[in-house]
Amino acid sequence: MILDRLYGVNRDKLHENLSVSELINEAVRRGDGMLAANGALLMDSGRYTGRSPKDRFIVCDEITKDTVSWGDNAKPLEPSVYAALKEKVLDHIADREMYWVKARVGADANHGLRINVLAENAGQALFASQIFIKDRERDEEADFTVIAVPSFKAEGEEDGVRSEAFIVINMKEKLILIAGSYYSGEIKKSVFTVMNYLLPEKGILPMHCSANMDNAGHTALFFGLSGTGKTTLSADASRKLIGDDEHGWSNDGVFNFEGGCYAKTINLHPEKEKEIFEALRFGSLLENVMVDDDGVPDYYDGSRTENTRGTYPIEYIPNHEPTGKGGQPQTVIFLTADAFGALPPISRLSKEAAMYHFMSGYTSKLAGTERGITDPETTFSALFGEPFMIRPIEEYAQLLGRKMEENETEVYLVNTGWIGGRYGVGDRIPLVLTRRMVTAALRGELKEAEYRHDPIFNLEVPVSIDGVPDALLHPKIQWEDAKEYEKTAKELAAEFRENFKRFENVDPAIVKAGPPA
Repeated sequence: MILDRLYGVNRDKLHENLSVSELINEAVRRGDGMLAANGALLMDSGRYTGRSPKDRFIVCDEITKDTVSWGDNAKPLEPSVYAALKEKVLDHIADREMYWVKARVGADANHGLRINVLAENAGQALFASQIFIKDRERDEEADFTVIAVPSFKAEGEEDGVRSEAFIVINMKEKLILIAGSYYSGEIKKSVFTVMNYLLPEKGILPMHCSANMDNAGHTALFFGLSGTGKTTLSADASRKLIGDDEHGWSNDGVFNFEGGCYAKTINLHPEKEKEIFEALRFGSLLENVMVDDDGVPDYYDGSRTENTRGTYPIEYIPNHEPTGKGGQPQTVIFLTADAFGALPPISRLSKEAAMYHFMSGYTSKLAGTERGITDPETTFSALFGEPFMIRPIEEYAQLLGRKMEENETEVYLVNTGWIGGRYGVGDRIPLVLTRRMVTAALRGELKEAEYRHDPIFNLEVPVSIDGVPDALLHPKIQWEDAKEYEKTAKELAAEFRENFKRFENVDPAIVKAGPPA
């Protein structure tokens, strides 16, 4: 057996390709989780309630040395340090009960990866089974392997890493080691990072976005960091969901990387987010969600963490696209949650402006999505997913520009954040109004709309949209103090300009499409 030969697992203690029901039974039997009243498996991720980006490393070797953009998002690890960690991990799992999940990443078989996930935690095995595309009937061979051992604790600097937890990606050996953390998102995002590294070599743009399409096959993409509404806005009962988080854009169209969805559940409302609420049932996984004495989930309780999560197979969404594929995108939505209350709720972007905002990736980090973030703070994350894009940012931006040009794709910047003041003073833009604006963009209602120019941000803003109060489209009007608005907006515009200085060899037309000095 290949897993025995490569990783020394004990065949007698290896649970191979268990069904969803069997994995749930195993998780309950072992105490890895418990069933909530809605049938979902409830898990507590312990100390790590979000990703730990400071503990992720890429092995620096002849493959990655000149192709990875090294820095905070891609910290190099020497092959010798990796080899020692790997030996310790394999010793750790040698005689342990392990769960083997065969899966695939990429709905387009021409551009996907066969993966093996080896997990010591049955709940994490369930996560892998539900978040990736099931591939139970294939042979043992895989293009990449993930070994997840949360009970293994590193010795920090003594082991050449930062803390007890580490996530190490080795492109040469095609192996991911995850240790010290029970947070399931580490499995998902490490595999995503691998896809984001490999696909540009084939001229495919990997994207941190959701995707859906209407009954006529018109495809739309939604970019946005955690908490901006990407999952919620793409789960639209009137459109087929292609996928909620990770996609590739090839010459044939869009394809989902995954077979499941990974939704934030904090403040989940049974009517406002009906599809997601009803998807959280037997076969799904709830992470760090609090329950009452009867086991009923309380999605409004963020006492454990604001970063509560629900994982479910995409087929739990009634109106999903079973192929996981769509055509060439006609509309792209960039989502941002502006904590300054300064950006317009929706703006139309030229190609150059779209490139500018793609490379900027402005939003506000919302509480709990990463360890150490307790209050919202302004951030720029290039490509709306910079931690997972480890090649030079310009490579991805050039791919996006080419795809946009080839397909005459329309792009809009949508602010799902605050109006009438900064965070703590203003109000969050109502979801129902954001949906109406997005629908107007998807239906082509904004192609012939009248626009005004926003001089501070250099944006084109619709004057009116059916079903949306005109005043909402003009942030300055929403503030009690117009001068305070202008001061705040200019401060944010200056942050855009300062952030963009990091890009030294960019087409001047792209720079000019941003906020003017």
